[in-house]
Amino acid sequence: MSVLVYTENWEGKFKKLSFELVSYAGKLAEMLGTSAVAVSVGNVANDELQKLGNYGAAKILSVKGTGLDKLDNQVFTSVLAQAAAQENAVAVVLSNNNTGKALAPRLSVKLRAGLVSGVTQLPSSLNPFTITKKVFSGKAFANVVVKTEIKVLTLAQNSFELVQVENKAVIQDFNANIDAGLFKTTVKDVEKQAGKVLLTDAEIVVSGGRGMKSPDNWGPIEELASLLGGATACSRPVSDEGWRPHSEHTGQTGKIIAPNLYIAIGISGAIQHLAGVSSSKYIVAINNDKEAPIFQAADYGIVGDAQKILPELVKAVHEVKAS
Repeated sequence: MSVLVYTENWEGKFKKLSFELVSYAGKLAEMLGTSAVAVSVGNVANDELQKLGNYGAAKILSVKGTGLDKLDNQVFTSVLAQAAAQENAVAVVLSNNNTGKALAPRLSVKLRAGLVSGVTQLPSSLNPFTITKKVFSGKAFANVVVKTEIKVLTLAQNSFELVQVENKAVIQDFNANIDAGLFKTTVKDVEKQAGKVLLTDAEIVVSGGRGMKSPDNWGPIEELASLLGGATACSRPVSDEGWRPHSEHTGQTGKIIAPNLYIAIGISGAIQHLAGVSSSKYIVAINNDKEAPIFQAADYGIVGDAQKILPELVKAVHEVKAS
């Protein structure tokens, strides 16, 4: 018996998201009286794989081979299903990001397993298996009971603290039997954005709304993001007005992000916007309306004119970095 956890890698490297998943899977395994087994698909060096053991994985299955360097939903689902069968998994944990949302439903059907997406906590009960998830765009929580023998869970980002342990995981090569007919995704070209941090990868995001009043006022936002090593974003009205590119639009109808720090400047905090950023670990809001909904979601808030506060904030960061 085991808890299986899929650990996504980015060009052979793991990110905080992967370690968060393993930490969660390790604690879930403790509750179930078993161990966590991590699955890595693609070419990842052993020293990088071993990092997963530092967060609770007792064993790591390394799956390498032709065609496994790019996500193919059917192929990866087959790999994970075979790993779950070999390790007698009673639970499979994935991230609630785009990859997890693509794989989890397929895996649920293949394993005849109950699926709970966007879980935020360890189960409150094992008999019956009861677990909490976000509902209504993060405005409420639901306790879901899963009755199937195997459970498939996707973990909301930034909902579980990293747990480091002293553990040297066993690394094993896993040779999955993959039907060649499953390989249907072909990547013809890859274009990477240069000189900027990708919004979906950023640990820090500085975002602006209509409170910035004009696209000409975006300089301090870009400067602050650059100083902090973060990315820039915006609310939907800003992108709809053409002030900023649609690729920066965050919210229910834009990009769903979960940075460690989200700084919202001149954003009122409509529910559609908060649905896309509510998984941020910390939210800082700057708005001249003290009744703005954003303050209900923020961990820290500043009431005032963004045009006056933002330059002072940039100045303060410059001084800290220079000291």
